[in-house]
Amino acid sequence: MSITFFNKRGTPIAYIEDNCNIFLFGGEPVAYIYGNSVYHYNGKHLGFFKDGWIRDNRGFCVLFSRDARDGPKHYTKDIGPVKSKKQEIPRMAPRSSEKNMLLIIQEWSKLSFKDFFNQ
Repeated sequence: MSITFFNKRGTPIAYIEDNCNIFLFGGEPVAYIYGNSVYHYNGKHLGFFKDGWIRDNRGFCVLFSRDARDGPKHYTKDIGPVKSKKQEIPRMAPRSSEKNMLLIIQEWSKLSFKDFFNQ
């Protein structure tokens, strides 16, 4: 199953095709989902994936899928650019401890998607 993720302007940013690895449309693997958590390949806990939303560690919305429920106002512009050939997925480092999502905040994060994936 393929899921496309959009930013707050409705621009397609990233996607998943294997229920795990998150790729940018340029083919770069940037993170992966394990349970409800989003991790960088270096093992750092970045946030959460819940109800179609990728959220930062504070519970704010970063990216959304077409199936996203609730959250701040969002819309999609188009189906996105052509996907480039996927780059090799990095080796996954041991995961840091999973954080507890304390709140689900129905507002956009101050982190851009670039900042989110490069924490």
